[in-house]
Amino acid sequence: MKILLVKLSSLGDVVHTLPVVQDIRTALPEAEIDWVVEKSFAPLLARCSGLRRVIPCEIRRWRKSFWTGVTRQEWRAFMGELQREAYDAVIDLQGLTKSALVARLAVLAPGGKRYALANQTEGSGYEAPTRWVADVAITVEPHIHAVQRSRELAARALGYIPKITPDFGLKSPESHDFWAQAAIKKIADSTSKGRVVLVHGTSRADKEWPLEHWITLGRRLGAAGYPVALAHGNARELLTSQAIAHALNRTTADTVLVLPLLPLDALTEELAQCAGVIGVDSGVSHIAVALDLPHVQIYNFDTAWRTGPGIAGHGGRQVSVFAQPVPTVETVWQAWLGCWSVSSPASAGSAGSAP
Repeated sequence: MKILLVKLSSLGDVVHTLPVVQDIRTALPEAEIDWVVEKSFAPLLARCSGLRRVIPCEIRRWRKSFWTGVTRQEWRAFMGELQREAYDAVIDLQGLTKSALVARLAVLAPGGKRYALANQTEGSGYEAPTRWVADVAITVEPHIHAVQRSRELAARALGYIPKITPDFGLKSPESHDFWAQAAIKKIADSTSKGRVVLVHGTSRADKEWPLEHWITLGRRLGAAGYPVALAHGNARELLTSQAIAHALNRTTADTVLVLPLLPLDALTEELAQCAGVIGVDSGVSHIAVALDLPHVQIYNFDTAWRTGPGIAGHGGRQVSVFAQPVPTVETVWQAWLGCWSVSSPASAGSAGSAP
């Protein structure tokens, strides 16, 4: 059975969809699974166990320059890859016009069907063409976590019952050559394995946590013996990382590491080596959840029920904190101590002595 998953973006949404692949592999071991995704997120899917083929596209960019010869050429190349196979099931897991278009252009095998959401769920985008294009539109519970929404849609489309705990299926690279290719030699130093990565960047300003809060939290981590690393995804976030590092390097014994701008596969590997992650509601924080790391996710809005940790059943090792206008440093710190005590009781005593 050949199955095509369509989930184009964004990073957090792609991460939340990863368990679908492992669900299908468990229920249908002989299935061959392909996935269409925006090119910038394809490196993450390269780490997902069980995918036969990742088909990258750049619809976000193409629609801004659809009239150019370069875009037309790239579109034709994408269509060639998309239509190279005929699928027994095409599942639109996004529910938007752009994903409906991709699902419609995919080729069905004899007897094959297209599946999609029949309704919008709370807090998620939804556009009617996804329902119009589908051969089978499936209604799901409107108040549902993003991970469960995709899992339920795929399970009902293919006729299986998923296991209770999601498996995100992120695998480690097969050889040390990965590090050379990613050009992050200094990060591979063993000292990075004890670091706590702070994820301050997010796509929305109203999800951010104040700069001074990050600095205060970093000082507490340093005093408790946790070296700090700072992740960023663009030039603006790099400036924030540098500002935090500058403040911390004046007051902590250990040098704060500002990570270079990394492709998603390399960033995922760096996160996999760290002691844990504290971050705002962002795609990178969701990767921390997928990697089963000790993790605190910071929310300025009461939306953790839909996107936050906890759904993966990690027993207190991953938690969200919510307050308005923003959670306090003390709240985040106590949440981190709780996560770490669950993960490594022997380390909790020393961490708890920090100011």
